[in-house]
Amino acid sequence: MNLYFLDHPELSGIFNVGSGRAQSFNDVAIAVINACRQAQNEEPVGIEDARRRGVIEYAAFPDALKGKYQNFTQADIGTLRRAGYAAQFLTVEEGVTKYCRHLLEEEGIAGA
Repeated sequence: MNLYFLDHPELSGIFNVGSGRAQSFNDVAIAVINACRQAQNEEPVGIEDARRRGVIEYAAFPDALKGKYQNFTQADIGTLRRAGYAAQFLTVEEGVTKYCRHLLEEEGIAGA
């Protein structure tokens, strides 16, 4: 995206650069779990299976953060698209998998 705007200096403004899709923390958690499972040549699991296995546990939301935490975000990328940026964004699953694979390879963990 930076290269797009470098190539189009006539464009300026404030642009949301999220995917435009809201996704939950569960989506991120299961993506991390499955990226690690994939590195170990294990089958992916769903959220309920991960909960049953005790891989995911939930904690109560802290009272001190209630009413102060933004628990939903979804970038409006309309301005970005109107500026001509048409490339697709990675999904959470794709981006997390790519990042986890990079970290696992750095650590020399088998299968990454």
